[in-house]
Amino acid sequence: MYNSHRRFMSRKTIQIKEGIDLHVINTNKFKTNVMAIFLTTKLTRENVTKEALIPAVLRLGNNQIKTQKELNQKLEEMYGAGFNCGIEKRGDNHVLKFYIQSVNDEYLLNKEKIFLQSLNLLVDIVFNPLVENGAFNKKYVEGEKENLKRIIEGRIDNKASYAYSRCIEEMYKNDPYGLYEYGYLEDLLGIDETNLYKYYEELIQKCKIDIFVSGKFDNENEITEGLNKNESFEKLSARQAEFVGNSKQVVGDVEIKEEKESMDVAQGKIVIGLSIKNGEKLKEEAINLYNAILGGGANSKMFQNVREKASLAYTAGSRYLKVKNNIFINCGIDINNYEKALAIIKEQLEDMEKGNFSIEDINNAKELLLSSLNSLEDEQINEISYYLTKELLNDNKTIEETEKNIKAVQKDEIIEVAKLIRINTIFTLYNEGGGLNEGN
Repeated sequence: MYNSHRRFMSRKTIQIKEGIDLHVINTNKFKTNVMAIFLTTKLTRENVTKEALIPAVLRLGNNQIKTQKELNQKLEEMYGAGFNCGIEKRGDNHVLKFYIQSVNDEYLLNKEKIFLQSLNLLVDIVFNPLVENGAFNKKYVEGEKENLKRIIEGRIDNKASYAYSRCIEEMYKNDPYGLYEYGYLEDLLGIDETNLYKYYEELIQKCKIDIFVSGKFDNENEITEGLNKNESFEKLSARQAEFVGNSKQVVGDVEIKEEKESMDVAQGKIVIGLSIKNGEKLKEEAINLYNAILGGGANSKMFQNVREKASLAYTAGSRYLKVKNNIFINCGIDINNYEKALAIIKEQLEDMEKGNFSIEDINNAKELLLSSLNSLEDEQINEISYYLTKELLNDNKTIEETEKNIKAVQKDEIIEVAKLIRINTIFTLYNEGGGLNEGN
């Protein structure tokens, strides 16, 4: 069985103000520090497109550094620090995310305070934007609207990703999680520099704010002192943060929804969304192991039986979506094999329910999960992302506790999960000339 060997690491959360938390991951593993700010708010159809635009506009300049060229020069002066930003869905929340990575001060020849410079720079980017006459810079907003338009229109370019997101849209048709995180073309027309800035101000006052720092810190008090000395940060008010703390799907029996979409594709895609009946009562680790055995890797039932033995799929696997408590099966197929592939996929679900998997299968799945869990600590940004999810779900388990729980799961617990699995939605992307009829 997998054994982990951990470096020094401590983690603590400090409430700066109500709704604003600082999370410190103090570790000696890396030569870099990573600072991240996450703004979390409820997903809504009304605001999703504006929220997708905001990080793109903020990165172009603030009241201290007014252009992207100046920002790049500043990052270069800070020994090549790196900045990035973006957006994503986390359950029924929209998360705006901003990162800076810089060299740890102790590795600098003159021991400059690059960490505090980086922290202040990140805070200014997020909370001290470039404002002209009560609005964002018009040129910046118009340019980023065009960029976002290209992202939305280019959604179909990655067919596997498109099919997966479309399955989610159909499965959560009338729910926030069904929204496309980058928003909608029709909404872009009505957004300008004035109403976007007005919404930004509203967002900053209501969202949940999480600041993560990861690196080696001799004096953690310097972090809170640095934040409190920043005028932009100091102006932030306490708030009853408007976000969804737990958006896991709770269902009974479900009626299967099927959606087919024709497109000029060389390879058909099947995505099957699985719900878990009364899944809130099950151990998360047992669900995760069920998914790993079903489709989590090269030893999984999906990979071995659908792809390797039957040769019906170019790709075959599954993923567990913790924030919604769903499993999604993904297959890339020759669409002429659609019926055969679907039948064999269903056979794998039935086999899991009957307990037709071995102790070796369970041990391989545990090895896969434990290895994946431990590898989180090899990448600072991945580790921060992992702890953000736990923060939003109010999950206080440590990695060590999760490892212990995974090792303790028994076969009957995995079978219990299997018996509660229900096919919710089947989404198929196909080429109309490829042999699949709409009526099938």
